[in-house]
Amino acid sequence: MTATLGVQADRRTGLTALEDESVHVLREVVATFERPVLLFSGGKDSIVLLRLAEKAFWPGRVPFPVMHVDTGHNFPEVLEFRDRRVTDLGVALVVASVQESIDAGRVRELPGRPRNPLQTVTLLDAIGEHRFDAVLGGARRDEERSRAKERVFSVRDELGQWDPRNQRPELWELYNGRHRPGEHVRVFPLSNWTELDIWRYVAAERIEMPSIYFAHRRDVVERDGMLLALTPWTPARPGEPVLHESVRYRTVGDATCTGAVRSTASTVDEVVAETALSRLTERGATRADDRASDAAMEDRKREGYF
Repeated sequence: MTATLGVQADRRTGLTALEDESVHVLREVVATFERPVLLFSGGKDSIVLLRLAEKAFWPGRVPFPVMHVDTGHNFPEVLEFRDRRVTDLGVALVVASVQESIDAGRVRELPGRPRNPLQTVTLLDAIGEHRFDAVLGGARRDEERSRAKERVFSVRDELGQWDPRNQRPELWELYNGRHRPGEHVRVFPLSNWTELDIWRYVAAERIEMPSIYFAHRRDVVERDGMLLALTPWTPARPGEPVLHESVRYRTVGDATCTGAVRSTASTVDEVVAETALSRLTERGATRADDRASDAAMEDRKREGYF
């Protein structure tokens, strides 16, 4: 019993250190920048990031708006959660619409292709329109190789582009947010967290999550090694068998390129246990857009992606 309690205490101590680091980063952002915004998709990382912002500025309100770059191909459970969460917190929600970018001729949609790559233009347009100078995101270094290259404070040039060779040193938790007019800074307070840390924190803080993250029965098709949900944008192809499986989602994004995993984990504790055994990151296991090439994410990030 004593050994078990010791393990639990060690885990909590580790989470407390991560929480303290993230809260410090959030407060640095508010102290340094004039118009920050937090990217919020209704996914697990942005949910935890918003919870950390609550704690960082309590008993006051979160002092910046949240922004969702909406592809128009979202899971309805996630949109419902997004709207309810921002209403409960009383924070402003900015929705940057990919569909509006398509309608305005800013981007061109290719038949049968996901809209994820189109988000870059929509995001940069929204940053320019609202004059945001710091954009908080929930990206973690363990997700993908190009994200492992990011600093916590990552400067984007006047075109919104990222140069991985032009990174500033960050020693002793000292961050440099200086930037020229027209530039902005992407900030990643969860950089040093892992997927398992996120779920352990959800468990420790009893954070509500969208139902899509837990096991449920859903009609899916197995395509290119992934389980894609049947949606208006991803119907079954001729001759493709429809499976009714117990699945959950490890990450949430555009429904056209985000796969589910077979699972019976229906509680947070069960998800923690399942995640601890996984040997693939959630993006590597369930995101078709990252499989285009080994450098797919880095190429998009250089252009201004999240």
